[in-house]
Amino acid sequence: MSRENVEVVRSIYAGWERGDFTSAEWAHPEIEYVSFDGPDPGRSTGRAEMAHHFRIWLSTWDGFRLRAEEYRELDSERVLVLDSPSGQGKTSGLDLGQLQAEGAWLFHVRDGRVTRMVRYTNRADALEAVGLSE
Repeated sequence: MSRENVEVVRSIYAGWERGDFTSAEWAHPEIEYVSFDGPDPGRSTGRAEMAHHFRIWLSTWDGFRLRAEEYRELDSERVLVLDSPSGQGKTSGLDLGQLQAEGAWLFHVRDGRVTRMVRYTNRADALEAVGLSE
């Protein structure tokens, strides 16, 4: 049921909003992780590869967090989260909050585990990918 899937995703964001990206218990062991755009587009499979991508991304920021703005149930397996990041670039000093960046994550959830997740740094791309508009 998709409502349960939204609760799985809310629990993930509860950590992310505090800056805690350490848990992956919610991920299926063979999760497909996709970075649609941004500085490191690509895809990988498995928790270890997903963790590797998160470590690289997080290593460039101080205080990185993702704040969920809206959860959208798309169907019985997909949940789209519109979010905004915050944090400061370690090298550049760039403040993500000042950029008013708006991104999104698309989660595929089955049997209480995320089987696929797609990161969009551009919210419009995410909405287009799922057939929605702002």
